Amino acid sequence: MSDIVNYYLDDLEIGMSASTTATITAEMIDTFAQITGDHNPIHVDDAAARAAGFDGRIAHGALSASFISAVLGNNLPGPGAVFVELNLRFRKPAMIGDEVTAVAVVEEINDRTGRVRMKCHCEVGGVKICRGDAGVFVKKRPE
Repeated sequence: MSDIVNYYLDDLEIGMSASTTATITAEMIDTFAQITGDHNPIHVDDAAARAAGFDGRIAHGALSASFISAVLGNNLPGPGAVFVELNLRFRKPAMIGDEVTAVAVVEEINDRTGRVRMKCHCEVGGVKICRGDAGVFVKKRPE
């Protein structure tokens, strides 16, 4: 296991933020469906998605949420942090070709427990498609 750590608990400050961006592809949706077993036709069948009122296939909500995991695991707090909770409300779907930006902002730090609450959202073209918060445990700096 790597000892790489972006931020220890005592490095974090309220308001710190990080983001990552990815473009949704048909291949991503198909792979996500294979991994999870979620083959809901609105994700894997263009005609079914259109019949349901969408402009085409939509990405799984959990696929968008996984970009939040990428921010927390890679950027802020980054490697070494343990992602333990995610509460999201989905407002709009991500479509094939959409550039999704996941954002996480440090909202609350518990120095005693090492628990950090992050406000999170995903957006497409500046419009939030989901929002909520995440809980992570962050290591204190070794003495």
